[in-house]
Amino acid sequence: MTPAEFLSTDLAEVAQDFRDRAEPFAFATIVRTVGSTAAKPGAKALLGPDGTIIHGWLGGGCTRGAVKRAALQALTDGNPQLVSVTPEDLLAEKGIAAGDEVDGTKFARNGCPSRGTVDIFIEPCLPMPRLVVLGASPVAQALAELAPQFHWAVSPDSGVEPTAAKQFIVIATQGQGDMDALKSALTSGAEHIAFVGSARKFATLAGKLADAGFDSAAIDAVKAPAGLNIGAVTPEEIALSILADLVQVRRAVVARNG
Repeated sequence: MTPAEFLSTDLAEVAQDFRDRAEPFAFATIVRTVGSTAAKPGAKALLGPDGTIIHGWLGGGCTRGAVKRAALQALTDGNPQLVSVTPEDLLAEKGIAAGDEVDGTKFARNGCPSRGTVDIFIEPCLPMPRLVVLGASPVAQALAELAPQFHWAVSPDSGVEPTAAKQFIVIATQGQGDMDALKSALTSGAEHIAFVGSARKFATLAGKLADAGFDSAAIDAVKAPAGLNIGAVTPEEIALSILADLVQVRRAVVARNG
């Protein structure tokens, strides 16, 4: 729960609804005002995936466009945004144009008659990445227990389902329905697929997948064997090696999208 939610029960309920649906949203808080402004510091709002205000208030239409643009940027790259909606004459005095970013603050023009300045902090709240663990093997069980400690929403052996969150799949069937699991994973659009098993075993399965018409590039993208090579032996150690690899891949995805 964020500080904004502690201060508003209604805001917390709306935020939880977005979390339950695994949809991204953002909080916007006015942190500073100068001159005449409708809203004052401390005013808050919850913004939907499209950057529009769902709940709360940030004043009139003077800030709406700038907030929406900043929210969309925050939801895209996962980084908070600080936007200052400032009258055009004050921007000119500072030698700043609308759209410029200076010392971490992005400036926008306030064209409203009030001619006040409003600084707004926007905090993105992105769904936890979904880790689908296919299989009921000891490795699958160890991974399902370990991953939530590192902020993964784990779906153990529940199949691949549509979701708004980024989806990563680990196939730990280990001989019990390997082909069905691979076929399901390859058609899921997942960010990353890993297969628990030897390279030789996967090569055999890969040939069958190719014969079945699956895209060769998608097959080649499967990480097999799963995990980083740390000399893991026990199911818990193998799960740790897989999770380390998943964290590395997740960070790379965030950096690429940012």
